Amino acid sequence: MTSSPRELRPPSGGTQPPATATLPDGQILQLAPLAHETSRRFYEEHPDEHARHGPAGFAWCVHDNQWLLGWAAEDLEVGGKHFANNVRWLARVLRARDYPTARLMRDLELAAEVVGTDSEAQRELADKLLQGAKLLRRR
Repeated sequence: MTSSPRELRPPSGGTQPPATATLPDGQILQLAPLAHETSRRFYEEHPDEHARHGPAGFAWCVHDNQWLLGWAAEDLEVGGKHFANNVRWLARVLRARDYPTARLMRDLELAAEVVGTDSEAQRELADKLLQGAKLLRRR
């Protein structure tokens, strides 16, 4: 993200974020609506985001959230440090663009809230997202 809305273009090309994720209990999550709701809540808490990044900023927020949700769900299936490594990578990319790490941490907390706790698998996913926020808090 850049500091000028004129410079920021919506995501295009490249590898698209995953559309769905399968939780360990077999539940299939549609990631775009979850990412959109997380982004909506984030922008509600941080109204200055629109002024800083323009309309493309929201599209990037949804895009990044969809990746974060997908990476977290993937970790539940295969284990490992894929999610943690990607959270660190995204934090470095955003920091290089003068984006506050605290906002990424809050975004992960909001994503956990949006995922909810209706099932054990959703609780595990929410916990994984919160682990990402805690990981950044320690840095």
